[in-house]
Amino acid sequence: MPDNGWQVGIDIGGTFTDLVALKPATGELRSIKVPTQRNDPVASIKAALAAAGLVAIDVDDLVHGTTLVTNAIVEDRVEPVALIATEGFEDVLDIGRAGRQHLYRLDLPPKRAAQVPMERRISLAERVDHTGAAVKVPDVTALAEAVRQATTTGVESVAVSLLHAYANPAHERALGAALKASMPYVSLSHEVNPETREFERTATTVLNASVMPIAARYLDRLQREVQGSRLHVMHSAGGMASPEAAARRPLAMALSGPAAGISAAQHVAASLGLDKVLSFDMGGTTTDVCLIVKGAAEISTDSKLAGRPVRQPMVAIESIGAGGGSLVMLGTGGLSIGPESAGAEPGPAAYGRGGTRPTVTDANAVLGYLDINRRLGGAISLDVAAAKAALEPLAKRLGVSVVELALGVQRVANATMVRALARVTVERGVDGRQCSLLAFGGAGPMHAAQLAREFGITEIVVPRFSSAFSALGCIVADMSYTQQQAVRMLSTDWDADRFARLHDEMLSTLIAPLQRQGHDRKTIVVERTALVRYVGQSYAVEVPFDEPLDLEVLGGNFRKRHREIYGYATDEHWEMQSLRLRALVARRTTLGLLDNSGAMPQPTSVGDCWFEPSAPHRTPRFDRELLPVGAKIAGPAIVEDAWSTIVVPPGYVLTTDTMGHLWIREAGL
Repeated sequence: MPDNGWQVGIDIGGTFTDLVALKPATGELRSIKVPTQRNDPVASIKAALAAAGLVAIDVDDLVHGTTLVTNAIVEDRVEPVALIATEGFEDVLDIGRAGRQHLYRLDLPPKRAAQVPMERRISLAERVDHTGAAVKVPDVTALAEAVRQATTTGVESVAVSLLHAYANPAHERALGAALKASMPYVSLSHEVNPETREFERTATTVLNASVMPIAARYLDRLQREVQGSRLHVMHSAGGMASPEAAARRPLAMALSGPAAGISAAQHVAASLGLDKVLSFDMGGTTTDVCLIVKGAAEISTDSKLAGRPVRQPMVAIESIGAGGGSLVMLGTGGLSIGPESAGAEPGPAAYGRGGTRPTVTDANAVLGYLDINRRLGGAISLDVAAAKAALEPLAKRLGVSVVELALGVQRVANATMVRALARVTVERGVDGRQCSLLAFGGAGPMHAAQLAREFGITEIVVPRFSSAFSALGCIVADMSYTQQQAVRMLSTDWDADRFARLHDEMLSTLIAPLQRQGHDRKTIVVERTALVRYVGQSYAVEVPFDEPLDLEVLGGNFRKRHREIYGYATDEHWEMQSLRLRALVARRTTLGLLDNSGAMPQPTSVGDCWFEPSAPHRTPRFDRELLPVGAKIAGPAIVEDAWSTIVVPPGYVLTTDTMGHLWIREAGL
């Protein structure tokens, strides 16, 4: 891999496009934000490069995180799809699961309508049983008829989900080969999600097919526009992949922006030697939290996107609708935050763009945390009077002052986030009070100290490039591919030969794209995880293991992990439900140390900030860029960069380190 050019990470968000660029040969770093051109993401990338003073020929590797796929699904702008299923199972999407989406809202539909209407559902006379044995092999005539019906639907994309194809994909492969001669986009379930759970596997395969044309057109244009650099795409398991791999499985690009933030959090946690970290990413609309243990985030395979199942390896992020732009409402249960948001336009009232409904940002402006004399990113001027006007109606209804209401809004927002932190720690058998809180995003560092106090965390890190952290995650991410495959093998009836064949086939599939990109097999690292459960359990426990597999060690580790999560373990026999492999080539990205040993700067200003309703505190403000290494600031204080605000409440102390990170701890600790 050449190192004479730039390594560039670009994350396209709904409001801004972030860029972080590193030149390994010199250690030079650049970081910028530009407004996102929502109807033309490629233009956003070109604008970001231009603002950073770069052209494609200067860039060795351009790594890209995007909300393109997520937005298409959430906004229901996906392409129409045809579905080919085993005869008798064409309506699996209608049948689905018995649960209701809204348990107590009988006025709402119990579940989303099936993505594929009946007229585009096609049956194939074939059958494979759960062991993989072929019960009915489709003949040439049946395959040809299925292809003919698919082509007459008039769609570009077709999804194929045959019964038990995870156990034996031969019939899907034969149908896929026949379809690819006539259809530009074909999505096969054994490639997208080779596991049990027929409904989720089919729904995921259909969703993948529906975004294939969108992703293919986008990636094709992007590759033409950035010729001269190698393009990589972030995927939802926290690594990066080639554009060709992303085009075949574009659903893996969903949530790639948040996954890039977790990639950066893992990098920082590992570089600082932090054993347990809670990442806290608070943006304008949502807050994302994730548990990172020993430099690795947990991977989940059961998620939903816009109410539709997405069954594929994804970083286990807990997302809640509480961000800086989330609306504050008063109902019968008291104050509530979100999930409805003021959005980017008009945005919070404090932004002076015509917003009138109260938000979390308006509360922070009233409390004095945001500097009225500073333009955020050089573009947004703050209007505290408008923020007060937005909050006043609620304050009058509650019979409190606007400041008391603002403090209440902050407490309610923090309480919502505390619940999210509890879900990713307590429910995984981890004491969250022993974690460090890694706060980033535009609003994360503003709430971090108060949130940590309420949750019982004693150490907070605000990392370098905290307001463009997902872009940083793009350039520190490993090149990796992940696959999870059903195994369904009992510990008392273990078939070592079948397991070895399955393992080797998966591994061969995963390392192939890495080898095509020129990586030697010796440089490829393989991570192995078994999903193990007691017989009869619905959900499995993740247990890492090494080759060669030792069943006794695996069983012992499973019981230990089961006891950590559920509080008990037995000596009953168990089964390996699925096998997850991750093949990666590690990137050794070094950001370099800061060499700023100057004197402590004077505050840029001093103003009133409210931390309790009795009286304000005179609070100095400092420019983050001017802080020397080893600086120590006692709260109350505010530290600002161009796009984010770090609040240090009374009783806390902020220090800086040689890596450019800020540490916040309670005084005396």
